[in-house]
Amino acid sequence: MSDTVHYSDLTAALARHGYGEDAAQFHGMLCGALCVKPPQQINLSQLLVEGHATLAEDVAADAALSQLCEQSAQSLASAEMNFAPLLPDDDETLAARAQSLGAWCEGFLFGLSSGPPLDMKRCSAEMKEILRDLTQFTHAVLNDGDDAEIEETAYAELVEYLRVGVQLIFMELHGSGAQRKPPKSKPTLH
Repeated sequence: MSDTVHYSDLTAALARHGYGEDAAQFHGMLCGALCVKPPQQINLSQLLVEGHATLAEDVAADAALSQLCEQSAQSLASAEMNFAPLLPDDDETLAARAQSLGAWCEGFLFGLSSGPPLDMKRCSAEMKEILRDLTQFTHAVLNDGDDAEIEETAYAELVEYLRVGVQLIFMELHGSGAQRKPPKSKPTLH
């Protein structure tokens, strides 16, 4: 496996664990959890169970998931703002990619709720707006008859909004410049 875990790698690793949901949803759950917990407190097995996994013992799959957790934590904490949600490649249909984007957002909101409750009164107006938007994105669908070129552009804009919005949520929850380098300890996987 390469240094970077890609959507197809994650899909394969999750399949070996019997994960029943979209791989994008798992990555969303992981990223949401990373916004509210340090990486060493993330229980990857619990995230798998949320996706109705059978938790088969698979060392390679476990290594890929641990690598993904570390990769995601580093990209969220990066000063370069290089975080990107794991979504299907552009060779997938737009309908499939839109559905995965919705699943990613649903997973993210679930992961965000896995930590201490957010005090919405203390959240910035920008963060509240992003969370409202992500909630709306969970209903992302492609309508028949829509102009494909316009829809491709709209999808790309949603992905960019998601990328930046999640990075801003992470930064707000971790202090505006704190935790640029997450601890190197491994997440829990049983």
